[in-house]
Amino acid sequence: MAQVTLKGNPVQVGGALPQPGSQAPAFTLVGEGLADTSLKDFAGKRKILNIFPSIDTPTCATSVRTFNAKAGSLDNTVVLCISADLPFAQARFCGAEGLENVRVLSTLRGRDFHESYGVALTDGPLAGLTARAVVVLDENDTVLHTELVAEIADEPDYDAALAALN
Repeated sequence: MAQVTLKGNPVQVGGALPQPGSQAPAFTLVGEGLADTSLKDFAGKRKILNIFPSIDTPTCATSVRTFNAKAGSLDNTVVLCISADLPFAQARFCGAEGLENVRVLSTLRGRDFHESYGVALTDGPLAGLTARAVVVLDENDTVLHTELVAEIADEPDYDAALAALN
C-alpha cells in the first residue's frame, strides 16, 4: 500500500500503480450521457490518464485546464480526465471553461478502477475518492509513464507526462 499526503497529513492509497512497460488494466467508466466508456474505446490512440479526486477543487481544475492547453498540439493522443464527479458536473465545468481537448470520465461505475490503477484513497477525509496520478499509455495500452503525486494538493509533473510521448 502506498502513502501520499493531503496538506501534509498521511493518507493510505490502495492498489498498485501500473508500472512502465506493463499492459494497462482494462477499465469501464462513465462518460458523456452516462454511457459506459472503456479503455478499448480509445484503441489506437495514445492516452494520458489525468486522475484526480474532484474537478471542484482548485488543483484538480488546474490540471484539467493545463492538460487541455497542452493536448491540442499532440498527435493521435487523447487526455482522459478521471474523477468521482458525476458526468454532468464534469461536462458543466468543461463547457464553462471552453475545454475541448480533454475527455472526462467518472468513476460513478467501475469502482475497480481505483484499486487496479493504484489510486484508491482508503482513509482520510477523501477516502473513497482517487489520489492524484498520471498514467501515460501508448497506442497499444502499454504503460509509458506513471506518477502518483506525493501531495494531493500539488499538481502533477506535466512535462514528464508529455515527454513520455516523445
